[in-house]
Amino acid sequence: MGLHKILKIVAFALAIIGAIFALMIMAGDESTANDMSGNMLYIAYVVLGIVLLLVVLFVIKGLFAGNIKKTLVTVGAFLAVVVVSYAMSSGTDLDLTPFTQKGVDITESTSKYVGAGLYTFYVLAFLAIASMLYGGAKKLFNK
Repeated sequence: MGLHKILKIVAFALAIIGAIFALMIMAGDESTANDMSGNMLYIAYVVLGIVLLLVVLFVIKGLFAGNIKKTLVTVGAFLAVVVVSYAMSSGTDLDLTPFTQKGVDITESTSKYVGAGLYTFYVLAFLAIASMLYGGAKKLFNK
């Protein structure tokens, strides 16, 4: 049995479990919905774990099947974007007193991580859009 068929069976089983939980929530009252939402979160955690495990397996499989030098250059470029984004983030962009007054534990370090994540997202989104535009323009002019 191929891996693709196993993944389809697992996805189908998880879809059935999700549909059962959704029907139980719709059929029940508010307290039942609150109780069942915790179970749905556990299912989401399991699905996330399965997806992450499969991604790691396929990446490792692809590393040994393909050009490892190109893969390492790509991973290095990604890590460089993350490091530069972390260096650009100051962590003092906003006043943290309203958060601490509400009891939310946000420090400058947390703010710096959030800023670094946002900068990383902006850079990677820009690079993705630029590469799509470049590919489209190249295809258009090569005709």
